Amino acid sequence: MRHAWKQGALVGAAIALLAATPVQADGPRHGAQAQQQRPLVIGHRGAAGHLPEHTLESYALAIELGADFIEPDLVATKDGHLVARHEPNMIATTNVKDLPQFADRRRTRVVDGIAEEGFFASDFTLAEIRTLRAVQAVGERDQGYNGRFSIPTFDEVIELARRKSAEEGRTIGVYPETKHPTYHQQLGLALEDRVLAVLSRHGWNHRNAPVFIQSFETANLKYLRQRTSVRLVQLVDADDVGPDGRITYAAPFDRPYDWAVAGRAGTFGDLVTPAGLAEVRTYADGIGPWKPYLISSTCITLVAGKCADANGDGLVNEADRKLLPPTAVVENAHKAGLLVHPFTFRNEQRRLASDFKGNPVNEYLAFYELGVDGLFADFPDTAVTARALWALKRDPDAAKCLVQGRWQPGCKGLRWLNAN
Repeated sequence: MRHAWKQGALVGAAIALLAATPVQADGPRHGAQAQQQRPLVIGHRGAAGHLPEHTLESYALAIELGADFIEPDLVATKDGHLVARHEPNMIATTNVKDLPQFADRRRTRVVDGIAEEGFFASDFTLAEIRTLRAVQAVGERDQGYNGRFSIPTFDEVIELARRKSAEEGRTIGVYPETKHPTYHQQLGLALEDRVLAVLSRHGWNHRNAPVFIQSFETANLKYLRQRTSVRLVQLVDADDVGPDGRITYAAPFDRPYDWAVAGRAGTFGDLVTPAGLAEVRTYADGIGPWKPYLISSTCITLVAGKCADANGDGLVNEADRKLLPPTAVVENAHKAGLLVHPFTFRNEQRRLASDFKGNPVNEYLAFYELGVDGLFADFPDTAVTARALWALKRDPDAAKCLVQGRWQPGCKGLRWLNAN
């Protein structure tokens, strides 16, 4: 594998400096101080763009690439252990469908109101899941590592973060997501107390621990708020973006599933209004919005009311859209005292709006300039490189500190990064 993060001495030196700075403080800052905060790079499912997601190898690579936090999605096994999988259904992320000994485990379950067929973690013991191997779930990405890596427990992810923190000389945090909390509660495998038990076992169940717990539901975050001081983040989803840039809502991505069960009206979009943000602040420390909530896009060309191929490549995707002006969500969230960590940033050309000219670094720069406090990246190396370039741009003295790619001793450039 060619590692782009090792190319370019100037960027490499800046990355090294950025990686050595402290992990972000409790909450967002305002005014001049807000511009001194280093945005976090969160390794989304590890380094999912490079290796099969939610494996120790993927998490370790994310750390090597400079990620500040690694993100394990958590589901429960039949015997109550927490393992790192993107969904309870493991059919797309493991080799389970190819193993004849588990053929009889294939079934249909209803997850958040939607029936889906596959192999579900809650039908397997931890010992059985340890016999599975991870695969790359995105077909256009490198499939060469399929079947090589096992499925880790939450304990093992924390142990990796602690070990790598010591090796790297910097704090590596964990950013677990409780996947489908209501679904797990209905199975008698509620996630919340299990997550806290694991954190307590490792001494990380406290406010200053390098931990964020995230969820697309609200009730379980409110439950957690009563039982822990660990930082909590409300995720904000949606179904799609319309041709005119308006965010659309369709089940199960229209609202937190606990709202659907409780009969509460509304959509995820209500959570990013000023009133919604004020409500979120009563139980959480930040929001994790889908990035179009911050900067949306509209079709360049419309045919029959739908996006058409504007760039002539024979495909219709994000490259056929152009950006709209940023919304006020970041500003309003900061006014409410909330951090903002949008998701998910990826490198593939089809995922980049035309304004970014096919370069994912440009997308990161746009969001860093917007003032986000961190972001989720499938390719942490690109996120870290873009952050270094953003930092150099913001401090005119920084470039003077780099001579032939070497940081000059005693130089004061990038001094704002070290502000507490």
